[in-house]
Amino acid sequence: MESVHEPLESLLGKTAAQLLLYLFHHGEAFPAGVAADLGLSETGVRHQCRKLELAGVLISKPVGRARVYQVQKKSPLARRLMSLVEVVYEGIPQKELEALFRVRRRPRREGKPFHPREPHDPGV
Repeated sequence: MESVHEPLESLLGKTAAQLLLYLFHHGEAFPAGVAADLGLSETGVRHQCRKLELAGVLISKPVGRARVYQVQKKSPLARRLMSLVEVVYEGIPQKELEALFRVRRRPRREGKPFHPREPHDPGV
């Protein structure tokens, strides 16, 4: 069975597609966290972040010993790419969103249902 985000993976590759969905959902990310949350290679995520930064899609800033990445809101390319990511994100069924973004940074109140977060506005 084809995953809803498979077309995005076919266009960009698995790591890039999942990284961009992660950024769309969370707004910012650091490679080690993305790799741990999504079960990807940290080296692969870091490499993809650098490629997207060189392309002008992402920007980064140092935070301690890590680099935190976010979408470059001023980039027309980034805005259009994130519009495509938004279309894919909105088409992902609730259960798949829960599975994809199951790792929480804060505990959820017991019994509270999962509601997809309003996606971080990348300036679209």
